[in-house]
Amino acid sequence: MADVPAPTAGSVPDAGAPATIRRQRMLALIGERGFVRVGELSDTFGVSDVTVRGDLAVLEGTQGIRRVHGGAMPRVTGPLHELSFEEALQSSADEKRSIARAAVALVEPGMSVIVDVGSTCMALARELVCREDLYDVTVITNGLTIALELENAIPRVQVIVTGGTLRPLQHSLVAPLASLMFTHVHADLAFIGCNGVDAHAGITNINLPEAELKREMVQASARAVVLADGSKTGRVHLGRIGELSDFAAVYLGASADGEALRALRAAHSRVLVVDE
Repeated sequence: MADVPAPTAGSVPDAGAPATIRRQRMLALIGERGFVRVGELSDTFGVSDVTVRGDLAVLEGTQGIRRVHGGAMPRVTGPLHELSFEEALQSSADEKRSIARAAVALVEPGMSVIVDVGSTCMALARELVCREDLYDVTVITNGLTIALELENAIPRVQVIVTGGTLRPLQHSLVAPLASLMFTHVHADLAFIGCNGVDAHAGITNINLPEAELKREMVQASARAVVLADGSKTGRVHLGRIGELSDFAAVYLGASADGEALRALRAAHSRVLVVDE
């Protein structure tokens, strides 16, 4: 059998790219897939394994990845323990209310809105109920507690629950079936919660099924914004929701880490810190 020729610069789309651009593309690929082997990166970018390992060494030092045997993955910097909805509700409560009050101003009468699960999104739901000027608003949510909170705004607000499998820890509905809803709707706006907001790794979540559903919420909306208290800045978790550029704005609490915040603002023009 004839030998298969090695990829050449003309046959590999990313071959010949400057090192800085190649590394940024590697970073995006690692973030997208969660784990990428050295050989895959070598084939994709048309460079040697030695060059790939050198690139990964640079990225490990500056861009939030972790080298593991045979490849690389995003560096998980957040706590491995996922707080329950009730635990999270008590944490940074005033800050979350401030974020919600700022973000709810985006909602106008007649809009269709996706509201994600989580304690900051619960604060947003409460602010929606208080907005007596709103009418003909449709809210789609996978959060049972959020749906019950919004019941107080019916009939000004129509509430649609996705369906799906119940995650008791967050009182959330996930796959199977939860994602089916988002193949049939296109909302004006989506409010997305998360566990990590990082300039390089983007928006991440500790739970993979919820991260997958959040990605589908973003895709099903004309505009998506992130709601995150300050403790989420600079943290990276396993489930990738999207890049910073996938979101129209990121609303952060005032306790955000200064260094992480500067990096975020350098990466995205609409990182908004909400003072309490």
